[in-house]
Amino acid sequence: MTTLIINIKELLQVRETPVYKVSGPEMAILPTIKNAFLILKDNLIADFGAMENLPEITADKIIDASGRIVLPTWCDSHTHIVYAGNREQEFVDRINGFSYEEIANRGGGILNSAKKLNETSEEEIYEQSRLRLEEVMNLGTGAIEIKSGYGLTVEGELKMLRVIKKLAENYPVAIKATFLGAHAFPLHYKENKAGYIEEIITKMLPEISKNKLADYIDVFCESGYFSVEETEKIMEAGIQFGLKPKIHVNQFNSIGGIQSGVKFKALSVDHLEIMNIEDIEALKDSETMPVALPSCSYFLSIPYTPAREMIKAGLPLALATDFNPGSTPSGNMNFVVATACIKMKMTPEEAINAATINGAYAMGVSKTHGSITKGKKANLIISKPISSYYQIPYAFGSNLIESVIIEGKLLA
Repeated sequence: MTTLIINIKELLQVRETPVYKVSGPEMAILPTIKNAFLILKDNLIADFGAMENLPEITADKIIDASGRIVLPTWCDSHTHIVYAGNREQEFVDRINGFSYEEIANRGGGILNSAKKLNETSEEEIYEQSRLRLEEVMNLGTGAIEIKSGYGLTVEGELKMLRVIKKLAENYPVAIKATFLGAHAFPLHYKENKAGYIEEIITKMLPEISKNKLADYIDVFCESGYFSVEETEKIMEAGIQFGLKPKIHVNQFNSIGGIQSGVKFKALSVDHLEIMNIEDIEALKDSETMPVALPSCSYFLSIPYTPAREMIKAGLPLALATDFNPGSTPSGNMNFVVATACIKMKMTPEEAINAATINGAYAMGVSKTHGSITKGKKANLIISKPISSYYQIPYAFGSNLIESVIIEGKLLA
């Protein structure tokens, strides 16, 4: 099927030559074509250009995008959307003065979600997660990474990963699965941390590998969770089972996790609310993508990733939602882009680059997603009539999306 989109007010993130990430000053450059056309052939981008250069073509479907902005769908490289129930009571507890750490020490937080997940059937978890996935797709997300980590038992983790696999089989959106058994220590292992790490390595990883349930391995490297030494042991084991590392680091403290991520060639290091000069230096000239999660900072009232310092140092930066029941109960990438501009002082160009091409890199799909490039997936956002793409972060409370195309098909 051939789809022709004509009279596009401005076509964003146009990359004639494939680019897999942008860094430093390159992040401020967003290539665009005004008054453009775009041709989709089945599920791929076939051609694009200025309307004056539109070739003669017979299309099965023509979309007139007059007054509208077209851009690639968002690539959300960090989510936890497979979970059971919610943690709205903890939201109220924080309003009443309890910190994230205090809530966790009272049996809340990740352990609360783990209890609910292990009490909920796989079918029900799938149904709840399916609705969240459909919601974020309609908000413009066309590629998404989903983590386990609320099982904290062999069967609980496998159950989550099976749900992620089923979502990937049933939906056209690109889905990458990450094993995050090292999200927290279960209560019964509180005094035997080495025992739980052994369970991750000797029981969880072999089953995950045998059933091909994950692409990546993740660890919550943070004070009170997994130490740098423990993180490295788990990353090393994951690599032996064919899983590339992605790690949670520097959410509350800088303890050396970034340096470990770079050492083990982690695909990404995520959170980064607390960064020092040594952390920034460690990321220079590395293969590792720094990922900021601004809506987590917004929801928890914690510092924001220092984007300006990082970009000034020549680093790339990606943006993701961290969609989860405890610290970011939202998968709205439009809000993430707006918050990055408002709170992290990223320009709209930098934020869009971070949420598309760099987000694709951070989840390993930059060869197929993240830009308007011939041969890449036909995954697009078509805005409502707007004055310019600056309105996307400016009108942060409005849904400016008119339609979303994934794999060449309009979402219903």
